[in-house]
Amino acid sequence: MRIAIIGGGLTGLTLAYYLQKAGVAYDLFEASERAGGNLHSPYPLAGYQLEAGPNSLLLSPELEELLTELGLADQIQEAAPVSQHRYVLRGGQYRALPASPPALLASSFFSWKTKLRLLGELLRRPTPPVPGETVAAFFARHFGPEVVQYAVNPFVAGIYAGDPTELLLSLTFPQLAALEARHGSLLRGLAKGPKATRRRTITLRGGVQTLTDALAARLSSYHSGAAVSAIKQLAINKYQVASSKQPTASNTTYTNIALALPAYAAAELLRPLHPAAAAALAAVPYPPLTLVYSAYDRAAVGHPLAGFGALNPRVEGTYSAGSIWTSSLFPDRVPAGQVLFTSFVGGSQFARQAQEPEAAQLAAVDAELRRLYAISEAPRWQGRYYWARSIPQFGAHLAAARAAVAPLAAQGIVAVANWQAGVSVPDCVKYARQVAEKMGNEEGRSSC
Repeated sequence: MRIAIIGGGLTGLTLAYYLQKAGVAYDLFEASERAGGNLHSPYPLAGYQLEAGPNSLLLSPELEELLTELGLADQIQEAAPVSQHRYVLRGGQYRALPASPPALLASSFFSWKTKLRLLGELLRRPTPPVPGETVAAFFARHFGPEVVQYAVNPFVAGIYAGDPTELLLSLTFPQLAALEARHGSLLRGLAKGPKATRRRTITLRGGVQTLTDALAARLSSYHSGAAVSAIKQLAINKYQVASSKQPTASNTTYTNIALALPAYAAAELLRPLHPAAAAALAAVPYPPLTLVYSAYDRAAVGHPLAGFGALNPRVEGTYSAGSIWTSSLFPDRVPAGQVLFTSFVGGSQFARQAQEPEAAQLAAVDAELRRLYAISEAPRWQGRYYWARSIPQFGAHLAAARAAVAPLAAQGIVAVANWQAGVSVPDCVKYARQVAEKMGNEEGRSSC
């Protein structure tokens, strides 16, 4: 048994790591010279440690175990305690988003009409899932349009760079559909369930790319700068691949192909073999997204910045979807006496802004930050990172893509990218580990 893993992002690297631990032979092919995919920590620029992908990590048990095995436990850096506070723009002012239902009822963030609806939600009876229901429709049914506009919409834009009227509940928050089916009321179901443990918000010294760099360094069969141009199927569970380092299909035969690629890249490789599945993958949207970094003297910023950051609901008509207060989370990432904002421009709801020229983006974000945060001086430094295709959208097209590739597993082709595993780092680590364990068990059975 030998497995070809195509794509050296987090899921591909993690899959290879656990296969190697289990003694399963593999080759991992990565097109670029840099490992990590969306986990990208550009070298410090002008004294600022930047992130082009995830700005922080939620420490799940699987992720913590992996970091320990890689010898990175001493590189973990905890976010400042203020990270538990989130802000949302409402009426042109940033207001703290209540962290619990009781706090929400006691605050003035939502109207009395919405608060009464929240109380009425406790009386809902169990109902079966609504097929094809969107995130916006689900929350509107339970809590009304104000919650969708000022809580759900900005949250979805911040996590998925998406639009809750397009994302499917079954793909994004399946646990909520299960709560409704069992309890009817989400609030009652959450109250009856086990108390959720707040996961630690962390980063790694040197940036989150430290994780994928460490994984790549541990792998014995990792091939960088080796773009795969074709997959040749000899029989079921018998494949060869051609890469830029081996232009024609090599003599190595693989029993499995693991696609750790964006959906659109996987589509190109599958098109000659499985055109219907390829067409479904190619249809998955990946909206453009720009990260704009803006640093100011702390004395010039009137806002206290005591939190993780702030989100901008679409209804507020802003230029950006919001900002992470990077220097509030990790003060050592900026020069002393300065603050750093990481602002998000683009996604499904702000796609036009994401594709504007760099100078226009920097100027617009600076103007917006100055207005919203009472900033009195020009930035000390600005920069940006542009993703032409950012996060896969967990909507109807992705559901169709998953359904189309599922039967290919019987022929030895599996998907392990974030559009299959989930967009978060813990989701990707957990899913890749599960796939590795399954493949390792299959190897054990085949050798008996």
